[in-house]
Amino acid sequence: MAIVSINHLSEHIGQTVTLQGWVYHRTGKGKLNFIQLRDGSGICQCVVFKGNVDEATFDAASKITQESSVIITGTVKADPRAPGVPGGYEIDTSSLQVIQRAADYPISPKEHGAEFLLDNRHLWIRSSKQWAMLRVRATVMRAIRAWLDNAGFVEMSTPILTPSAAEGTSNLFEVDYFDEKAYLAQTGQLYNEANIFSFSKVYCFGPTFRAEKSKTRRHLTEFWMVEPEIAFCNLDQLLEIEEQFIAHIVKSVLTQNANELKVLGRDTAKLEKMIPPFPRISYDDAVIKIKDIQAKLQAGETIINADGQPLQGIDDPALLDITWGMDFGSPHETALTQMYDKPLFVKGFPTAIKAFYMEPYPERPEVCMSADLLAPEGYGEIIGGSQRIYDADVLIKRIHEHQLPIENYDWYIDIRKYGSVPHSGFGLGVERTVAWICGSEHIREAAPFPRMLNRMKP
Repeated sequence: MAIVSINHLSEHIGQTVTLQGWVYHRTGKGKLNFIQLRDGSGICQCVVFKGNVDEATFDAASKITQESSVIITGTVKADPRAPGVPGGYEIDTSSLQVIQRAADYPISPKEHGAEFLLDNRHLWIRSSKQWAMLRVRATVMRAIRAWLDNAGFVEMSTPILTPSAAEGTSNLFEVDYFDEKAYLAQTGQLYNEANIFSFSKVYCFGPTFRAEKSKTRRHLTEFWMVEPEIAFCNLDQLLEIEEQFIAHIVKSVLTQNANELKVLGRDTAKLEKMIPPFPRISYDDAVIKIKDIQAKLQAGETIINADGQPLQGIDDPALLDITWGMDFGSPHETALTQMYDKPLFVKGFPTAIKAFYMEPYPERPEVCMSADLLAPEGYGEIIGGSQRIYDADVLIKRIHEHQLPIENYDWYIDIRKYGSVPHSGFGLGVERTVAWICGSEHIREAAPFPRMLNRMKP
């Protein structure tokens, strides 16, 4: 008897197969029991008819509980009305073996609070929407590597333990390293800048740690980030790479995760618009646009977003207060990105609010060659990138301006002394990207076991 996965049932219509999995839901009526079985690849309805099985099997099916583990054998039938993921197939059950009968499963179909679900995250990931989102996450991660590998990038493993801050900020997790101070890495970028002088195009991909005391729906203290770095690359070339990269990721999800997106109720028509080029505006113009939105909201005007709906997510126009030189907060990004139906590049942020390694514009040094890519629908930044300083003297000057200990960056300065070239790179946050693609309200659902300001368990 062939053991098959639910997502391959279409290849076995009319055949007798065996499924191994867990009971997602059961209903019964007279001589029929309907078992929704999940096996990790999908959910399928298994029909247990009293006339087709012995009494013990029918009795077991009648008493089976949610999340019990079972092995079910039966004939695959095609029926467009049959529920499941993928839908259209069901099993006419001939035998059922109970491996372990679950008792008092705590997550029922009723509504549960967020804290309860997070306390039970080890069980919550079994629910259909969490399953769907984490399968999309897996596709996103595969697509990231596939595009970069095919484009000639070489994957490098950069340190997770570092002796200093890569971005000169104080939001570091400090650890004891044999009686010396060390920090969990914020980024692998600085090491990748050394790697490009050996390999030209590289990327690192792994967990990143930020000790930010943020409670927004966009922040985690531990998240996954991919960071490509490219030699002989200016900012405009970098943005072209980024938009092709994002387009490939979204297309991969649309192609491979149609069932999962359906479970999530995602409007795929919005994702199908993710075809380059993406719009580009300056930071200067973005500030003007945000001020204009704020003024109209304060005047009681209704602002229509790119979806033809009233602007959403801004309850208080005062949250849009901004002056030139400020970094964007979530409300600014929420308002700005709703005006576009594609990701939006904002270029040329003030040098003072960006990391020390970003190249200033020669004709306007108060602005640096940086760009954030903001996802549409109010999701905000998914990529941050820049052209890097490649002159050692300019870099030293910037390190001093940021009041960083120069001795911690001696090796980083050193790579500018031997064949330095213009180069650029960016970082993409996996969880933010997944949350946007899936249409999730909170980034915590885009990580298997999220780490946040007030949560490190389970």
